[in-house]
Amino acid sequence: MEIRDPSPGLYNEDLAPARQRNWGAFSIFNVWTSDVHSLWGYYLAASLFLLCGSFINFVLAIGLGSLVIFALMNLIGYAGEKTGVPYPVLARASFGVWGANLAAMVRAVVACFWYGAQTAAASGAMVALLIRSDSLMAFHKGTQVLGHSGLEVICYVVIWALQLLIIQKGMETVRKFQDWAGPAVWVAMLILAIGLCVKAGGFSFTHGIPMNVLLQKTGDAGVSGEPGSFWALMAVGATWITYFAALYLNFCDFSRYAKNRDAVKKGNLWGLPVNLIAFSLVAGVTTIAAFKVYGEVLLHPEQISAKFDSWVLALIAALTFAVATLGINVVANFVSAAFDISNTFPKQISFKKGGYIAAAIALVLYPFAPWEGNAAHFVNAIGATMGPLLGIILVDYYLVAKGNINVAALYQEHGEYRYEGGWNVNALVSAAVGSVFSTFLPNFTNLLPVWWNTYGWFFGVVIGGGMYLIMATLRPRTAIAPTRA
Repeated sequence: MEIRDPSPGLYNEDLAPARQRNWGAFSIFNVWTSDVHSLWGYYLAASLFLLCGSFINFVLAIGLGSLVIFALMNLIGYAGEKTGVPYPVLARASFGVWGANLAAMVRAVVACFWYGAQTAAASGAMVALLIRSDSLMAFHKGTQVLGHSGLEVICYVVIWALQLLIIQKGMETVRKFQDWAGPAVWVAMLILAIGLCVKAGGFSFTHGIPMNVLLQKTGDAGVSGEPGSFWALMAVGATWITYFAALYLNFCDFSRYAKNRDAVKKGNLWGLPVNLIAFSLVAGVTTIAAFKVYGEVLLHPEQISAKFDSWVLALIAALTFAVATLGINVVANFVSAAFDISNTFPKQISFKKGGYIAAAIALVLYPFAPWEGNAAHFVNAIGATMGPLLGIILVDYYLVAKGNINVAALYQEHGEYRYEGGWNVNALVSAAVGSVFSTFLPNFTNLLPVWWNTYGWFFGVVIGGGMYLIMATLRPRTAIAPTRA
């Protein structure tokens, strides 16, 4: 739809409702292949595999978690397909035309952290390849810059810069890139798994990893009970669901380009529960085979490729991991941050400029490397910050507004979504209360039990969304006209 006479502080061409809606199920599917098939996705799946204690437990926990992910992505995806607007604009309906900037910047900051984490993982794969050379190994060990080796810094900057090239021509270029990058990574991961299984003497669902090794590897995960216990499986499912916390918010950045709701649903079905379970199985099989071949638990794919005898195979593996990271960073982090930052100052900051700002922040974060350490801890800590936002947006869209969004008013400073001076007090109070229990108390105090961190995102969704529903009942807003397309 065309937006007539929008307020200058709320509109630019990148934030406008999508004009071209030509993304079919395959493009939506490849959003998820690009997002899931990454070094961090593999690392998390392999780490969670250790907590499950057996392959059956792993499939059960990951499978049920993947169904929850599928359901939530459909909810936010349908809103994007119906309205055609990106996440920060959709958030205006819940938080107000100015209040949405707060929700958008929270997501943008998270995207910058993940952008850095994924780039660091890909640069690690390149380092693992290059230190096969004696001279580069000497440089790696002998040069220190900002708390990292000189080689690590160089590889990080190179991978970081390559990602900037992909978004030069906008979202259609993103779609074309992910359409071939996702399947390519799948093929490489299968080759890695099959090659290791052959070397291990066959395929096996029995991992054979001793309990003392599992306990050693999972001791800092903050999970009650030993691997394979009920609480361990609950933690696996919760962490797997929380891993997608950022994309629950901004999946509408992609579904807005979908041809119809059916394309969203089919793409999500194949890209989420089917693809997630299959990819997790590959990660599990590879972890088992690597343990049998090398006698140690290797959770990072680049650790495995570093042990290859062949330079050619190691090179293919490193390039594949780099492509995987380019895919997820563009899909999950670059696009979101670009829209979110652009939303704050739409007249001055375009989609591309917003992406450049996000990339610059990720570069500044590199010396501090906040993503290093336990995978589950990082995922849950980052994810918890976004729980209240999702709860509020879903409750507002489906329970309060009943799916009726006046799209034109999302771009009007004095329209239906002005609320109190451009801020919806109901949403702000609900977000603050939800954040206290999802983020601040569990991460900055000892008032809550240790296990609370694992479920912080869930508490955020329920408390933030529940609080918003109560406040919307006590402080109702005026009726909203149905969506005009």
